[in-house]
Amino acid sequence: MSAKKNGNLKDLWVLGVDIGKDTFHLVGFDRSGQVVIRKQIKRLALDATFERLPRCIVGLEACLSAHFVSRTLRAMGFEPRIIPAHYVKPFNKGQKNDYNDAEAIAEAALRPNLRTVTEKTQDQLDLQALHRVRSRLVSRRTATINQIRAFLIEQGITVRRGLRALDNSFEIILDNRREEISERMRMILLGLRDDWLRLDERIEAVSDEIEEISRTEKNCVNIMTIPGIGPMISTAVVAAIGQGEAFDRGRDFAAWVGLVPRQYSTGGRTVLGRITKRGSRYLRMLFVQAAKVIMMRPHRWEAFSFGPWLTNAVARMPRNKAAIALANKLARAAWSILRHGTRFDAHNTMIPEAV
Repeated sequence: MSAKKNGNLKDLWVLGVDIGKDTFHLVGFDRSGQVVIRKQIKRLALDATFERLPRCIVGLEACLSAHFVSRTLRAMGFEPRIIPAHYVKPFNKGQKNDYNDAEAIAEAALRPNLRTVTEKTQDQLDLQALHRVRSRLVSRRTATINQIRAFLIEQGITVRRGLRALDNSFEIILDNRREEISERMRMILLGLRDDWLRLDERIEAVSDEIEEISRTEKNCVNIMTIPGIGPMISTAVVAAIGQGEAFDRGRDFAAWVGLVPRQYSTGGRTVLGRITKRGSRYLRMLFVQAAKVIMMRPHRWEAFSFGPWLTNAVARMPRNKAAIALANKLARAAWSILRHGTRFDAHNTMIPEAV
């Protein structure tokens, strides 16, 4: 599809924007499907370029800075639509390049039944950043602890599983095995131990900040009335979906998180497999952790409105499968509370340890 030699920008209907670090590539169509603009601009020229364009639909691929660009364009009067990358891929034609990507984004933006990404506010992005920083710090701490264990095993020393077990026995090991561990290895292990303690301090500081937000944000307070859900899950849900307006019902949100069976159906025959694991891996992990915490305390199940259901579920299916089913129920309850601004209708105040 070639551009008009004298394309009239007044006919611009939809514009696809391929966002790069320093440059943006723009491809726009009129209502007849003809290309009327095909242009590369610098990131700093975003405002000046779009001020000269007629107001239209602007398609953006979900990526870094997509929400910032979307908010900027919406303030200028455009209609931005943020599209998940895997929904853009079927519209790609030819080989991979920035102009072809921008053209595919523009075509995808016109699909009436294509689910778009809800634009995040700055507060949501800040909260999401806190969770990502904490997740990275926890991952680094785990790597540091694993390295300490590996070096100890090379010295013929094993420690039982668990962070607390290694924490409690670390200094004792260095004292009791002084003759077996060289001085150089001792200094290496002490250095790793210092890294571990610094990471603990950073994780605790970020966690405290997240908990403070959960106590002041109304939506988080409402979500935390669900059994098993605490500051981490409540703030992660609010950061990810805001008010939940992107989903029509709770089961859609649970499907987005990846807590529904994978479907492979054909010829009228429905085949359901393991969970899809689509969407937010981080949220899925948190919901499953919350479900497993609840299942560890069966004596409290009768205190919850879903207690009888959980009792029957555990009796008729494997425990891990029941945990996923409970995580699905918690996710659907979280969406309902967010969407309607209500609180969980638990008939008892006994709440298990929250995540």
